Amino acid sequence: MFNMSKNEITKKTKVKKEPMATKSKTKKPVSTEKKIKVELAEEKDKFLRLFAEFENYKRRTLKERIELFSTANQDVIKSLLPVLDDFDRALLEMSKYDETELSKGVKLIKNKFQSTLEQKGLSVISIDKGDVFNADDHEAVTQIPAPNEDLKGKIIDVIEKGYKLGEKVIRFPKVVIGQ
Repeated sequence: MFNMSKNEITKKTKVKKEPMATKSKTKKPVSTEKKIKVELAEEKDKFLRLFAEFENYKRRTLKERIELFSTANQDVIKSLLPVLDDFDRALLEMSKYDETELSKGVKLIKNKFQSTLEQKGLSVISIDKGDVFNADDHEAVTQIPAPNEDLKGKIIDVIEKGYKLGEKVIRFPKVVIGQ
């Protein structure tokens, strides 16, 4: 390598430079109009993406706001559920005796109280004795031996009603299941 002449060195250098020169010649200069069109397309794309993100944000916040309003009273209603349970217990005890004006008044108050809560979105989770127990939908308080084979793994008694506020369960029904 060190024995090369100056001519050989310059030839090799020229050979190396020539392909680079041809590469730059093959690239066509982009016109100003094309540059502007490309930039405009990029800006349009950015604008559309930003607009779509904003629309998604508006939809998400609207959905969250509706959900917040629908469950805003959740704590208050949840704290009133024991009162509703007490009305049911009182009416159950009053049903053992002759119907009086007092029991009619208690029924009236209970119905009015319950209808007010229903107007706010409260609904009773319907459950019957003999339904199949599902841990996702019920809260098992205890298990007792089943009176017959048909009631094994099924609900024998409902201790406390369950309630939903809108579509959200705010209290699961408490049940006794057969073993």
